[in-house]
Amino acid sequence: MIKVVTSAERHTSNREWIHSEFSFSFADYDDPSNAHFGAMLAHNDNELKPGQGMHEHPHHDLEIITYVVSGVLKHQDNLGNHADIQSGTVQVMSAGTGVNHSETNPSESDNVRFLQIWLLPSTPGLAPKWDAKFFPREFKSNTLLPVVSGSGEEGTLKVNEDATFYLSVLDTNRELHYAQKEDRRTHIFLISGDVEISCSDGTFQLKPGDAARIRKGCDLTIKSIGSEGEAELILIDMP
Repeated sequence: MIKVVTSAERHTSNREWIHSEFSFSFADYDDPSNAHFGAMLAHNDNELKPGQGMHEHPHHDLEIITYVVSGVLKHQDNLGNHADIQSGTVQVMSAGTGVNHSETNPSESDNVRFLQIWLLPSTPGLAPKWDAKFFPREFKSNTLLPVVSGSGEEGTLKVNEDATFYLSVLDTNRELHYAQKEDRRTHIFLISGDVEISCSDGTFQLKPGDAARIRKGCDLTIKSIGSEGEAELILIDMP
């Protein structure tokens, strides 16, 4: 089964200092029928204005994955980690028994856009940890590049959940094939461009900000169909 959630169906939170689109119940958006998709509790598309940010705040027993789409995001935490996370970088923070952190935009002129995804950990109460890695655009070109995995796959960031995150940048008319297993869930989010998803359930088109939630074994074909350039997407395989 494929459920397409359009960009317009997301909940918009528009404050003076940050614009957010929430795919699931979050903060002031409360919808019990849209609380999670498998292990995924949050999928937020944020745009933070220059010099603004979320000051130090706590988390525990969450796997927090952040992908910086454009701009720079400054991270600081009480584990001693400090980093200016550039566009194209993925960050993983396993909150475990507890971590305090802040996220700010150090730029004086440019917004920073970042996706933030929360997963429930497979094992609670572990020691907190943090890591980040830059993935060059050419590594994502016309392929599904694994960037985060629960198995610790070579070249990926480790997450405490049986999940794998893939990034892709597809040229127009290029296709990807992904065979989803029967007992798994797949979440596809389109960051930019236009794509067409095909499987036995039919053919569906996604525009920027749209997502597809897939819940059964399905041989997926993902094709970039935009006439104005490439498409960028994130695909997440999880329980």
